[in-house]
Amino acid sequence: MRSWMTAVIASVLLLGLPAAQAGQGATHATRWEQLTPEQKQALERYRDRWNQLPPERQEQLKRGAERWQHMSPEERDSAKQRYEQWQQLSPEQRAQLKDRYRQFKQMSPEDQARLRENFRQYRDLPPDERQQLREKWREMSPDQRQKLRDKWRDASPEERQKMREQQKKKNGKKRDSSDED
Repeated sequence: MRSWMTAVIASVLLLGLPAAQAGQGATHATRWEQLTPEQKQALERYRDRWNQLPPERQEQLKRGAERWQHMSPEERDSAKQRYEQWQQLSPEQRAQLKDRYRQFKQMSPEDQARLRENFRQYRDLPPDERQQLREKWREMSPDQRQKLRDKWRDASPEERQKMREQQKKKNGKKRDSSDED
């Protein structure tokens, strides 16, 4: 999977996770006949079971349909692709992503922003550097991974930048020595 975060975003956008509804009061059911023509078109796949869905789920789906209607054709294509990726995940992978999403939503806004920025930086790395990072992560023991997470979490933005630069230098030296072989 190209990115777990993309799948999480797609699931939130198209599936409306129940966590997004936490803390909201009860809503009243909407009958299929009460939907606008645009909503009916976007929600067609739910037609036969719409009236049996819980009101909270109906609201989630209506909000998703509203977002869908305001997307550009390119955004819709991208969302469709992410949804198809989500559908291809195993139930275990979906459960893991949902759990990660819940954890993300429990983070402070500052930590969420920091995680988004870290993901953006990772995504912008050349593919070979991303592969090296994944391999290094897989080779680490659970204890080593936790220590790295803690170190990263507690580091200031400046310290993180230094850590990135040190890793780049380290990777560059490894490449140079392997080129000599």
